Parts: sequence; C-alpha cells; structure tokens
Amino acid sequence: MLHVIKYYFFILFLIFLTSCNSRNSFSSKNKPAPIIKYGMAVDSFKVLEGSILPGQTLGEIFYLHHIDHPQIDKIVRHSKGIFNFRTARAGKKYTILCSRDSLETAQCLIYEESHVNYIVFDLRDSINVYRGEKEIKIKVRQASGFIKTSLWDALISSKMSPALVMELSSIYAWTIDFFRIQKGDFFRVIYEEKFVEDEFIGIGQVIAVEFNHSKENFYAFYFKNNKNFGDYFDEKGGTLRKAFLRAPLNFSRISSRYSKRRRHPVTGRIKAHLGTDYAAPTGTPILSTANGTVTEARYKRNNGNYVKVRHNSTYTTQYLHMSKIKSGIRPGVYVKQGEVIGYVGSTGLATGPHVCYRFWKNGVQVDPYKQKLPPSDPVAESDRSNYESLKDSLMNVLISIPLKSSDITKNDTINSNNIII
Repeated sequence: MLHVIKYYFFILFLIFLTSCNSRNSFSSKNKPAPIIKYGMAVDSFKVLEGSILPGQTLGEIFYLHHIDHPQIDKIVRHSKGIFNFRTARAGKKYTILCSRDSLETAQCLIYEESHVNYIVFDLRDSINVYRGEKEIKIKVRQASGFIKTSLWDALISSKMSPALVMELSSIYAWTIDFFRIQKGDFFRVIYEEKFVEDEFIGIGQVIAVEFNHSKENFYAFYFKNNKNFGDYFDEKGGTLRKAFLRAPLNFSRISSRYSKRRRHPVTGRIKAHLGTDYAAPTGTPILSTANGTVTEARYKRNNGNYVKVRHNSTYTTQYLHMSKIKSGIRPGVYVKQGEVIGYVGSTGLATGPHVCYRFWKNGVQVDPYKQKLPPSDPVAESDRSNYESLKDSLMNVLISIPLKSSDITKNDTINSNNIII
C-alpha cells in the first residue's frame, strides 16, 4: 500500500513539473521579441525621432535633452576622427534614446548621415562614438519599356526609377545617342533596386540590357572581369566603353571649341584656346573622361580650381574653373572613367559657370573631337568561357521579358524571340 501511495505521489510530482514547464514555455513563446534599431534593443528607452532644423546644431539637440555643455564638449572631443560636428546638416534625421523617467535624459543619440550610414553617440556608461550601417536589401527587377515620347516617360509609365535614365545613358554613352531615340524604340532591362527598412533608396547594378534602336538590337551585359570592378560588354564580348568619354559632363552644351585663334571673353585679346568649354550650372558634377592617376589638384590664378589626370604615357586631360574639387581628389589618387572629380564653377579667368576641358597627346594639347581614340579592351580570352555562360543565361532572361501589350501598336509584328520586327 505504501508503495502505491509513493507511486501516485511520484506521478503527481511529474504532472506538476510538466505543468510548470508548459506554462513557462507558453509564456516564453508569447513574450514579444525585442525591437532592434541601429544594432541596439530600444524597448527600455523612450524613443524620440526628429530632423535637424535650419540653423540647429547637434550640440543644441543634446542640450535640449539634458546633456550639459561640459558633457557636450567631451562628446565632441570623443568624436574626433569619427565625425565632425560641423558637418551635421539641416534636414538630416536623428533618433534619441531617452531614459524612462520624468527627466527623459538622452542616453544615446543616433545621427543619420545618409539612408545607410549613421553615427551613434552612446552616453550610458562612458562616452562611446562609433559608425554603423543599416542593412541594404537588394531586389533584382526585370522590366521593359516602349518609347513613345522619351526614355524618361517610358520609365515613368513602367513605374521604374528615373535614375535608370542616367544609368542607361552612361552604359550606352558610346553606342546610342539618347537625344535621338525615337518612337518605336524599346528596351528590356534586368537591374537591382536597393532598399533600407523597406524604403527604396536607389538603383543598384544594372545587370543586363537589350535596347532596340531603329530596329537594331544593342546588348549590354555586366561582367566582373576584375575583383575590384567590372564593365559592360556586347553579345560578342566587345566593350561598350571607349577609352575616353565624349565629354566631362553628362548634360551640357559646348560654349567654345578648341581654336588656334579666339577672342578671350575676359581679356578681349586674340589668342589660342586649346580647350573645349562646356557650359553647365554651377555645381554640376565633372567626370574624369578616362581611367587614370591625378597629377595635380589645386588652384591657380587663371585656371581657378582644377584637376589634371594622367591616363597613360600618351594621354593626359585637365579640367578647369571648378567651383570646388571633390573631397579626396589629390595627386596620386587613381580615378575611374566617369568618376566625379569636381564641380562646375567660374573660378579663375572665367565669365560664367563652365568647365574648360583640355586634352594632351604626347605632351601636346590637341582637339579631342579630332582624335581617333582607342577602344577599351574586350573580354580577355582567359575569361571568355565564363563570360559566354553568363551572357547566354542573361540573354535568355532578357528575351523572355514581355513588352506590355499596350505598348505595341497594331502595325507591329512580334517574332519568336519576343522582338518587334
């Protein structure tokens, strides 16, 4: 009888333990997951968000949240080499993590430098200032468009980012004149879109394009033939890029060409003008027309702010009258074709905003529009097999992207590859 009683007590004890474990398991399953922002759990703070007002400083924002001036001075000193307080700009977002008491003293301040980059000022135990990055999610998108009026309108009607116009015009800079595309042209494109916290922040890599212009197909496939960067090649492995861009600006007009005799607009004297002037609004980005190494980046009385780039033993280019030279551009820096090196201005001997583009061949200034410039290299033979495999797979995807039926007129005929003929 005693054994039976002990047995039942043992069973009841097991049931009790099981019941406790079940309740604990149930409560843990229903416990909400912590809210993570900027790499920190923010549940225990009062979270305040805002944007810097015109004329406002980060120091003022700290002070408004009960951080005194001696503490602010320490924060500024701890930020040296990580973040310059003077670079904080109106309109930029910030988040403050405050204590959950009546004072609501700032424990952390996060300044969003961009959609991706932010700076954390952690004041909890000791002052800790560091940089962080939000996760960028990449989505690959397939799209198509039919030109009725302009490429811009075709992208908008297909609900694509207008930034894609710039990407496509850059890819086809030496192949298609986008000021002359016409009704009936169309394109198919595979490209990346970048998102941060489900917000679209821009275009990523354009992976492949088919552009049909005047009933002729022009293909572009991105191939990374170098561990640092890749380039665009056609269906035969030829490069779409020539050694030099046509101009150092994306959109501009030539206001004065290379000439052996020109009346200078400032001095009025007749003298040689050994450059090509491109008029554009102040602040327009100036691009290096080819890969090369910066040899000069400074100010001179007549040139104003200027940059000089040596491309190889034969060619050198120079860009004058900049409003400012881009940060980080200095002698010895390697720049890629199309990289921004400065901004249009009117410094030096200039009457209005423009860039004077100068071009040297074998040490002599020449007219770039009269030169037979070499093409860039095609896909290397050592990479040919990998390129062909990539190109074939992307080509199959491209030609499978349908054109919207609303984009096709009754007079158009579609062939077996889904191409208008």
